[in-house]
Amino acid sequence: MGISYKHQIIVVGAGLAGLRAALEAKAAGLDVAVISRVQPVRSHSIAAQGGINAALGNAEGGRDDNWEKHTFDTVKGSDYLADQDAVEIMTKEAPGIVYEMEHWGCPFSRTAEGLIAQRPFGGAEFPRTCYASDITGHALLHTMYERSVKEEIKVYEEYLLLSIVKNADSCAGVIALNIKNGEIEAFEADAVIMATGGCGRIYNKSTNALINTGSGMAAVYLTAGVPLKDLEFVQFHPTSLYGTNILITEGARGEGGYLYNCKGERFVKELAPRDIVARSIQTEINEGRGYDNAYVLLDLRHLGKKKIIERLPGIRDICIHFAGIDPIDAPIPIQPGQHYSMGGIDTDAKGATSRPGLYAAGECACVSVHGGNRLGGNSLLDTIVFGKLSGRFASEYVKTKKKSGQGQALSLHLQEIKSKIHRLENSTGKEKPTDVRNQLKETLTENAGIFREKSKLQKGLAKVKELKERYKNIHIQNKNKKFNLDLVRNLELEGKLELAEVIVAGALNREESRGSHFRTDFPERNDEKWLKHTIASFVNGTVKIGYKPVTITQFKPQARTY
Repeated sequence: MGISYKHQIIVVGAGLAGLRAALEAKAAGLDVAVISRVQPVRSHSIAAQGGINAALGNAEGGRDDNWEKHTFDTVKGSDYLADQDAVEIMTKEAPGIVYEMEHWGCPFSRTAEGLIAQRPFGGAEFPRTCYASDITGHALLHTMYERSVKEEIKVYEEYLLLSIVKNADSCAGVIALNIKNGEIEAFEADAVIMATGGCGRIYNKSTNALINTGSGMAAVYLTAGVPLKDLEFVQFHPTSLYGTNILITEGARGEGGYLYNCKGERFVKELAPRDIVARSIQTEINEGRGYDNAYVLLDLRHLGKKKIIERLPGIRDICIHFAGIDPIDAPIPIQPGQHYSMGGIDTDAKGATSRPGLYAAGECACVSVHGGNRLGGNSLLDTIVFGKLSGRFASEYVKTKKKSGQGQALSLHLQEIKSKIHRLENSTGKEKPTDVRNQLKETLTENAGIFREKSKLQKGLAKVKELKERYKNIHIQNKNKKFNLDLVRNLELEGKLELAEVIVAGALNREESRGSHFRTDFPERNDEKWLKHTIASFVNGTVKIGYKPVTITQFKPQARTY
């Protein structure tokens, strides 16, 4: 049959969403395994710095916080594109999730009274962001991984997902490349949970790790018949380190940092939501008020040495090692950088997609709880809440699923993928993959960045289509089997091109400004025409755009002011 492995549930991705899903499935008594592109604690969840939101009411000024207020801040921050029923689930679950992580051993920072410390973040009425210094993602992911080791979760490390396998109308498993030895292997499963993260490396300037290529989103879109939702909504973090685009946490502004232009002026409310601050910074640069027409300054010096060392030691370390400055003594040069995908695989609040047995959680999924703009501190919460729920509901599905033979579907699909890889490895095309890859990043950054307009989007879409054609003629230089990263990057490139087409096509169609999607030719939000989710399907080799309504419960759309 050619099947390498068989488990009741396969989780693809070993970040916070993936490990939490696996732990939930394990607790339900199922045979679960995780496939990961890297060793689990190298997953991109580890790069999150500032914190995780929950209405605990521990901070001064935040005693009256509750889940309803967290919901409103999230919906308003989303520019009213978030599905409010899903947001309510997330905010209600938040305190329990934080306490669960605390009980599992996460070393949260503490107040003088010994409570979990909370700091202010952009777009929040109260200081509700729980943190572990400025390495919250690191602390949470190590805690989660230790728990998965304790529960003896099986992890297949260094595998690249290639395809979702369909059996009739359900999901039968996945095909993946074993990067270590170059073998193409099949994983049979009654349910698959996708937790593969974002696609930031489609852009030039990104805070994302090199592994954030969107390969999971692309596999679902191309091979599972499941659409992507709202992918045109791309978050640009206001503060990435100039020259490297390493993330400089929103916690730096939450602790009281100031932003200055080259005239020494503070030009924006530092704790406005990220889309507003990013546009403000980019406007200063575009209009000549940036340093060297490239960056502005984030000044922490007035916070004092003690507070910086206690609250922002990771940021200080980054600045010293990657910029040669100490933020105790000098301001930090920053610029906006691509950071997060609000859109992703279309799921419901249970993590279920339109294909039975296929679930998704975390940044690769779009529930939607972030809508047009994600609030800082809600991403870590999203991963754990919906990782847990997808694990729970996938387990329920498996327990009630009528068993049917899936081996033949996997065996046939495995041979198809092997043939495809063989053709790629033996291609004599003249196109250099690096040229296609670099031009793709330049195209997205130039034409579908912080500011967008029709002619640039049209130019970008035409270029992406051209690059898709050129990709058919690429060749691979490295013919080795073991750790062939040339092959890996070029397999990922196919998916990046398809996701880029979805981003640009969705942005071109959406003739309004909402959250992170800002059209200079349509600068106002238009609820009458565009209060709806973009649904992108792969049809006959290209993207087909459709729409579906936003779920509104408590909060009717209103003007978004801060």
